[in-house]
Formats: sequence, structure tokens, C-alpha cells
Amino acid sequence: MADKNQAFAVWVTGLPASGKSTIARALVSALAARGLDAALLESDVLRGVLTPHARYDVEEREVFYRQLAYIGVLLTKHGVPVIFDATANRRVYRDDARRQIPGFLEVYVECPLEICMSRDPKGIYQAGHEGKAKIVPGLQEPYEPPVNPDVVVQGASEVPEPAAERIVSTLVEKGFIAR
Repeated sequence: MADKNQAFAVWVTGLPASGKSTIARALVSALAARGLDAALLESDVLRGVLTPHARYDVEEREVFYRQLAYIGVLLTKHGVPVIFDATANRRVYRDDARRQIPGFLEVYVECPLEICMSRDPKGIYQAGHEGKAKIVPGLQEPYEPPVNPDVVVQGASEVPEPAAERIVSTLVEKGFIAR
């Protein structure tokens, strides 16, 4: 069990448009219903602050995910539960956060690339196909799914609220939150 002064962190990962943000928001709500006020660290929002002229290349991603993990470390050390809503296409980015945060849970939102591309709310897959974006995870850049995720959510078929409750149950089982 993590230090009782240190909160937990949940990293919700998956391909772009897999359903990560929907699951992360449902998790924040499920935790709030239990009286826990979790900080939602959304990569899309924080990129505008931390890397306002993002290139999305490997070097910039390494810096960004290191910064994102550091914010999570600071928050959890001060007792604030953290939900990371971030693709983090390379395992090393997520593993770095796991090494630094004792109460860490990895949630993989598994969703076929074809479904993600059909959703494409931000148009990133279309931009990738048109050559306007050259480093889209799942297209030109690899996405490395977790080897042993703590929870797997089926992004194409699972309802977000029950999926969030499964995540909460796992947090309870691991002793990160009280029953």
C-alpha cells in the first residue's frame, strides 16, 4: 500500500480516439462520488501550457511526458489523487511515472485502430493520412500497449461508468483507496 500521505495515480492510455478522455472523466466522477477529489491531467490541455508550440516529435514527447509525470509526482506527494488522460505512445513514458509514484495503476483503453480512425474527433488521423501530421500514434508512430495493465477497458464497446467502477474496484483491491 502507498504511503497514506501520498495519493495514487491512474494513467489512462490508449490510441488517440480510443475513449481515454471519456473513461477518465467517468473515473473522476466515480471517485468524486466516494468523496475523492482527483486532479485530471489531460495531455491535450497541458500541452498548450507546457509545450505551446508542440512538434510531437520523439524529443518533444520525451520532455512533455517527463513534465507530465513530474506534475503527477508532486500532486500525489501532497495527497492529491491524479488521473492521467494521455496516450503516452511509448511504454517508457508510463513506466517512468510508475517508478516515481508508489500508488500507480495503468488502465489500457483497448480499441481497434479502425474504430479510432472512424471517430477521429480532432481530425488527427485524417491529417496523418493527408500528410499534414507525420507522427500520429497508430499510423506513423508506434503505440506500445501496456504489457500488464492493471485494468483493460474495451473502448469500442464498454460503457464508461461501469468501466470506471471496475477501475475503482481495482484501486480498492490494491489498497490505494478505502472500501
